[in-house]
Amino acid sequence: MSLTGKLLRTTFVTFALSALCVVGASAASLGVGTVTADALRMRSEPSTESSILATASQDDRVVILEEAAEGWYKVDYQTVEGYMSAEYLEVATQSSDPIGYGLVHTDGATLNVRSGPGTDHELLFVLYNNTVVNITGIDNGWYVIEHKGNTGYVSSDYMITCKDSAGSRGDGQGLKSGGALGQQVVDYAAQFLGKPYVWGGNGPNSFDCSGFTKYVYNHFGYTLNRTASAQLSNGVAVSFDELQPGDLIFFDNGRVSTPVSHVGIYVGGGQFIHASTNSYCVQYDNLFSSYYSRVFVYARRIF
Repeated sequence: MSLTGKLLRTTFVTFALSALCVVGASAASLGVGTVTADALRMRSEPSTESSILATASQDDRVVILEEAAEGWYKVDYQTVEGYMSAEYLEVATQSSDPIGYGLVHTDGATLNVRSGPGTDHELLFVLYNNTVVNITGIDNGWYVIEHKGNTGYVSSDYMITCKDSAGSRGDGQGLKSGGALGQQVVDYAAQFLGKPYVWGGNGPNSFDCSGFTKYVYNHFGYTLNRTASAQLSNGVAVSFDELQPGDLIFFDNGRVSTPVSHVGIYVGGGQFIHASTNSYCVQYDNLFSSYYSRVFVYARRIF
């Protein structure tokens, strides 16, 4: 798998990098970027005509996710994905400074930890899916990790970077329901508050209800089905009493022939975020209100 593919899932990262092995920006030099301009705008598309999502200052670091259109990189900057001009990014494929926390995310039960950055290196130990570890560096698409006093290398293809260690069970078996990743999902979704509801909207400038949930989860490497009813087959069922931040919640207003009429993301504390057909924008609402508690029908946990 290419380095581009390995880094596609390295989202939602908070880190402080300094001593970098810098190489010239090129198609093969994907990893960490240092801003060289006084200010560098991150845009929603690889074009100076697209909307501005954030502005990075000189010497700020970003994760290089992939090479986009000519002269542009897709990046992750302070938990937001967008595009920056390659002209003003100094790219490094190696760093020995801490990146933050990482969540193991594999299709199987375990992730191999190796003695070096590659599958030809010795297998040291394994990590269970959803285990949270410290990421202490990066080496050509492989993370250097530390867990319970042990160090090694794991492919970044199977690691999602986290803000903190919340949710670590402490037994090496993974993440508590609604832990670090669930909170990151709802934090990321909040940046779209106020964006207009448009039927068929896929984001990032407008959404319908299922377009919003699909867009948010795609940011974390999860592909949801497109419609609200089709998203009922994503993830696993949870009850109303088991709701955790990040869970999908479904409603049926009784006026449609499909299994559900609406979907949103549970935030916690009885609140959820959704592309509302009442106010026609992305907003928070109270799940325990007389209306939403009456039309609530299902919930699904995606991770």
